[in-house]
Amino acid sequence: MRFLLPLLLVFSALLCLLPGCEPKEDLLTTDGSAKLEFSADTVLFDTVFAQVGTVSKRLWVYNRNARAVRVEQILLADTNPGTYSLLINGDETTAASNFEIRGKDSLLILVKAVLGPSAAVNKPFLVDDQLLFRTNGNEQEVKLVAYGQNAYFHGIEEHITRNTTWLKNRPHVIYGLVVVDPGVTLLIQPGTRIYSHAGSGMLVQGTLRINENTNPTAELAPNDTATFVRFQGDRLESFYAETPGQWRGIQFDASSRNNVVRFTEIKNASFGLLILNPLNATPHPKVTAENTILRNISGAALSFASLGADFDGGGVISFSGDFDLRNCLFTNCGEYAMLGYGGTYDVNFCTFANYTPQFQRKSASLSFTNEAADSRAVQPNTTRITINNSIVWGSIADELFFKNGDQYRPTLNIRNSILRTAEYRATTDAGSKLGFDNNSNQLNVNPKLRSSPENSGDRYDYRLDTLSPASNKGIYNSLVPRDLLNKARNTSTPDLGAYERVNP
Repeated sequence: MRFLLPLLLVFSALLCLLPGCEPKEDLLTTDGSAKLEFSADTVLFDTVFAQVGTVSKRLWVYNRNARAVRVEQILLADTNPGTYSLLINGDETTAASNFEIRGKDSLLILVKAVLGPSAAVNKPFLVDDQLLFRTNGNEQEVKLVAYGQNAYFHGIEEHITRNTTWLKNRPHVIYGLVVVDPGVTLLIQPGTRIYSHAGSGMLVQGTLRINENTNPTAELAPNDTATFVRFQGDRLESFYAETPGQWRGIQFDASSRNNVVRFTEIKNASFGLLILNPLNATPHPKVTAENTILRNISGAALSFASLGADFDGGGVISFSGDFDLRNCLFTNCGEYAMLGYGGTYDVNFCTFANYTPQFQRKSASLSFTNEAADSRAVQPNTTRITINNSIVWGSIADELFFKNGDQYRPTLNIRNSILRTAEYRATTDAGSKLGFDNNSNQLNVNPKLRSSPENSGDRYDYRLDTLSPASNKGIYNSLVPRDLLNKARNTSTPDLGAYERVNP
């Protein structure tokens, strides 16, 4: 008996050496009917900037057969040499041979594309190829297609040293930082598209003027491309279409003057428009933003060289700077829609629909203080805030916060607006408590927007519903005769917010 167990082990080992013991899925088949299947018949790269590498796209190659197959060859047809490359089992290549795929198993191939410039300088172009497979005499292919676009590229730290106009005929792609030097003006044409790589952005020490003299004659469509200038990240895959924090933002330094941002959309950034004047130099730098959309903004622990602390992101951020905002929409700003450390803010006919479904936000959308931002900063000597004809709404119960508000109460004027606030719902001030349930404000009354995270899926429309309490509650202002989409406002009783109501 003592020899029985060792004998059984030896016998079992011998059995496993017999051909019949080899797992079925490891046995090769040469049957011509044993074809491959693929996760897609086309690998598509949608809008690739020339000379910029794409992300890797996945192609799964399936062996649905019970037995293994040998893929004799995987090969790029190389119709456009140098455009596409493959990553197979960790090796970057354009061809591979004799790959075995076990029965009921698969192979992952990563495909990348780099497009060269096209002769069609200002127009999109198409570059295609084929990925060829040979298995048991079967020839199969998967198409590779990339839509390309030539672009103007702006380098690691590009200084604009003379007055310049960015043309709209090609996209502009920023890698690093574009600096508008002091005393220099950068003009941006209507319809220009600007894409920034991760961590990239724009620093304005001189003057930025976007759509300065653009005055459309008709109402614009929400998806207008001819007029609106658009800033966003350079990742154009659908997964990144609404992802915040992909690039830095547009920063204005203390030396910046006379900035105008009109008919512009800024999305998917860490901050939208930021004035950095921590030493409270006067006159303050100023930005006038009209008919501007700021959405999908978030950036935790932003660091600025002249301040010793980190700050969170926001649609508009100001350290002793001045902002005039008219017909602006703020939404999905993960930390703040507006954050102000001193300065002057004039807000008229704006919509803060700061629903933040991607974030668990605790900070009020509009937050202001008269304190210095940091120990290295100088305390602001002015904090003036005017909010008229606007909607201040969002995901949390308090979308307004005025730190030390009683100290600058004489320069705090809010009227004819819908406000979401528990903190300031009194009719009058009481000590350090401020009250805004007066001056024709509506407190905690849902503005009834057409579609938002409150009442719909993921396609939002922040224009007013036909039953909105914001309808016909404004006071006409000749500086804002039309709404965000250039629709004429009612001259006697305009609607609150950035949009004049859609007709029934």
